[in-house]
Amino acid sequence: MKRNIVIEHRDALNYMLREAAEIEHAICCQYLFAAFSLKTSLDEGLSESQLRMVERWRQTILEIATQEMLHLALVNNMLIAIGGSPCFQRPNLPQQGRRYPPGVQFALVPFSERALRHFLYLERPEGITLDDPELTESLRESEPIVSEQDIVPRPQDFSTVGELYRSIEDGFERLVERHGEEWVFIGDEYAQASPQTFQWPELVVVKDLESVTHAIDEIVEQGEGPRGKWRDAHYGRLLVVLGELLTEKKAGPDFEPARPVIAAHCRHPVDTPEGPLISDPTTARVMDAFNVAYEVLLYTLTRYFAHGHEDEDQLQTLASVAVRLMVEVVAPLGPVLTTLPVGSEYPGKTAGPSFEVFYSSGFILPHTWQAWVVLHERLSELEMFLGRVIRETDALGDRLAPVQAAVASLIHALEQQMPRLQERDVRPPQAWLAPSAPDALGGTK
Repeated sequence: MKRNIVIEHRDALNYMLREAAEIEHAICCQYLFAAFSLKTSLDEGLSESQLRMVERWRQTILEIATQEMLHLALVNNMLIAIGGSPCFQRPNLPQQGRRYPPGVQFALVPFSERALRHFLYLERPEGITLDDPELTESLRESEPIVSEQDIVPRPQDFSTVGELYRSIEDGFERLVERHGEEWVFIGDEYAQASPQTFQWPELVVVKDLESVTHAIDEIVEQGEGPRGKWRDAHYGRLLVVLGELLTEKKAGPDFEPARPVIAAHCRHPVDTPEGPLISDPTTARVMDAFNVAYEVLLYTLTRYFAHGHEDEDQLQTLASVAVRLMVEVVAPLGPVLTTLPVGSEYPGKTAGPSFEVFYSSGFILPHTWQAWVVLHERLSELEMFLGRVIRETDALGDRLAPVQAAVASLIHALEQQMPRLQERDVRPPQAWLAPSAPDALGGTK
């Protein structure tokens, strides 16, 4: 079928792949926000049967979020394959009509009918017409179609995420037809995420047109299904969850599976100057810890894809640190936030993770030894900061102590590899390690 997107040169392909990476990243954050908002115990007003159902919904959404992380990795493999740099930056949320095609908008919404319909809209297969409850009036008109004579890459419109990827596939085919595979796929396979390093069999190392087709099929078929067979894809699985939610709501209108979460920030990011602000000091500290952990995760992933002189053991350490940051730090902190109050201005409302990105220019650390120093130092600051929060808020100690221990373990994992990265005998400042040292964030420990 004829598509609106025109890709006639490598720079345009790089541009559209980076847009795809931003979209996968944003979609993943939306799923995690919804999953973290779900209740976890009978004490929150659920019956035993309802709790089992909510756990099943949480598992479904987390599995879909994990596959979105896979898609993000596959897009970055394609970027590396054509000589591009990894892309883990994105605008802060919400983004409504500012950056993407008018129909592609993002917001952090707790689990609800509204959230599920928003997800279904984003995951819908080509040919299915839906309305998005998050869709606001576009802040710009649709982009004019790119000419085959244009040399400057720029935004292009697409109706569905599947259309974007099939257009990217067409672009790869066009460039290979024009220049040949050897000239198009100039990237180093060693810099890509491999099934062995990340223990992820579905990862595809991109090295030719066949592997591009395999990677894009993986992304599109997991999201919307293989050419109309969507029942086992994200779209079909979300339809099942929505049907169960509506049935349970009809039987008991008071049923509420999610905590009263709203999307709030500790301070407004420059690209999202509106929305609720957190005034509760404890919640603000936990939110800051979450966002710093998320920041280090993006630094680590970017370093893996844009590494310098690391050997296989060091690359494996970077991959392991990234996965463990997600599983042992980000994932536990998210649900903690959804139990904490936003502040007196929003009575009864709790916070959800804002997934704030601090740097619009990206998270590349270009020099090997220095990159590891930055990762080590930032994790050390986070470990110390969590210790302060634990000391100041006894009620959160049991929930935050395992997270602090996980961060300490990740610091140790980096330290095991760092001596072989440089010849100088430079060691981390002991201020990060000594329990009685002055607290770099203010006061004494």
